[in-house]
Amino acid sequence: MSDLNLLFRKRIGIPENEKITFDLLSNILVNTAMTFPFENLCIISNKTRSITKENLVTKMLVNQEGGLCYELNSILYFFLIENGFNATLASGVVYDHAKKGYQAIGRTHATILLTHEEQIYLVDTGFGANIPLKPVPLTGGTVISTNGEYRIKKEDTSFGDYVLEMKLKHKDTDWKVGYAFDTKDTTSDVSKLNNIQTIIAEHEESPFNKNPLITRLTDRGNLTLTNSSFTKWVDGIVTKEEIDNVRFKELASQYFGMDNT
Repeated sequence: MSDLNLLFRKRIGIPENEKITFDLLSNILVNTAMTFPFENLCIISNKTRSITKENLVTKMLVNQEGGLCYELNSILYFFLIENGFNATLASGVVYDHAKKGYQAIGRTHATILLTHEEQIYLVDTGFGANIPLKPVPLTGGTVISTNGEYRIKKEDTSFGDYVLEMKLKHKDTDWKVGYAFDTKDTTSDVSKLNNIQTIIAEHEESPFNKNPLITRLTDRGNLTLTNSSFTKWVDGIVTKEEIDNVRFKELASQYFGMDNT
């Protein structure tokens, strides 16, 4: 068993001898979502490294950090491949609900497409607190997980041929678009995601190069930390604390296990 496989299992609390079946993927996704923070601290501190298997292992499994979509889904992709799954990485464009349109920075979302018994599923652990905690079939069926409902619609757009839709628990009453993705634009080469990292780090309209952000799911909601506030969703109840830089470091360590902020 590879170092990546062992370290990934250890970090999310899966026994090293447990066979990872398709039916166990929901448990893997839940554990991953509640362990790995979605965070941009390397972008903010200008300490990014090229996207390679070795660098991902060091950052996320040895140093116990989190990452953005292209890091979180890449490390999960490698774990799935090493456990015998047929998976590939796909690109997408996130929908900006404030501007009522897809993000102008283009295809900067990386997700996973997994084929099981001739059926294709979307698997994503890199969409902040909006991640489906189960594989979502491209056939259009609704998947219900602890944080909401998800489905995929076949829709040809300028950004891909399918759209992920979601209805988040305690937040949404109607379906809303998460992102469009392209099943024709896939890769097994994570180095191709370096372009995404460059855009996220440098583009003036990137949502992740302005202020620090750390978020992850919990068993009852989610936590979101920025340089000015700490927000907790617990069973649909929101509490928000205004913070300073000292408090930011304390909370990053306490709730996200990040001690190098």
